Amino acid sequence: MVVQVNLDFSSEADMIRKFRAGLALQPIATALFANSPFTEGKPNGYLSMRSQIWTDTDNNRAGMLPFVFDDSFGFEEYVNYALDVPMYFVYRQKKYIDCAGMSFRDFMAGKLPCLPGELPNLNDWENHLTTIFPEVRLKRYLEMRGADGGPWRRLCALPALWVGLLYDEISLQNVLDMTADWTAEERQMLRNKVPKSGLKTAFRDGLLKHVAQDVLKLAKEGLERRGFKEVGFLNEVTEVVRTGVTPAERLLDLYHGKWGESVDPVFEELLY
Repeated sequence: MVVQVNLDFSSEADMIRKFRAGLALQPIATALFANSPFTEGKPNGYLSMRSQIWTDTDNNRAGMLPFVFDDSFGFEEYVNYALDVPMYFVYRQKKYIDCAGMSFRDFMAGKLPCLPGELPNLNDWENHLTTIFPEVRLKRYLEMRGADGGPWRRLCALPALWVGLLYDEISLQNVLDMTADWTAEERQMLRNKVPKSGLKTAFRDGLLKHVAQDVLKLAKEGLERRGFKEVGFLNEVTEVVRTGVTPAERLLDLYHGKWGESVDPVFEELLY
């Protein structure tokens, strides 16, 4: 299960900054909230199997969107990207018409073989946008898509993290400065390795845990400056960052220990 956080932007320039910060740090959110280490009752070899699955689901419509970091990036570039993402369907007269592999750009030119001569309407565009699944998705807001679900007490930690980072001007600029020299290859490496190694992923001269410590500090400072007493929501991830032990690793410890290699106790352990 994924938990998504939707964040507003005030302008195109604000969207660009938040999109870049969110994409760069999405693997850190994946690590902090990694919570899917079991498949069919057994350890699956990953800390976030949910995140791992997306690395090989449909790379035409998922991933880290390197073009977001191009100088030319803005609304128009995202639209151009979406126009060329292969379509799934068109909805007409309460039926889904299979248009797999065709592009919305062709649809706008009336060149869809499945609907010859027909042009799209706004609903068609909105439907198409819902079939794009990058780590951060642009709609009329920015959708952070990197985190696994978890127990109730952790649900508020995820929006608190992102709000502290992106809704405070000082923290947002610090994030952009911190990640400015990360290469596309480094961002992709984190995306690829975090589902398996979490905060223990090697990054430059240290571990991702060390970057996460800086990120959490920025999030806390951002929330404190907002003045709404929200910092307590981050208590759930403070221990994760301090120890480098993800929620998934805690579950695996329980599985191999107290639970006697059964996942059944998870239903009570993580009960809302």
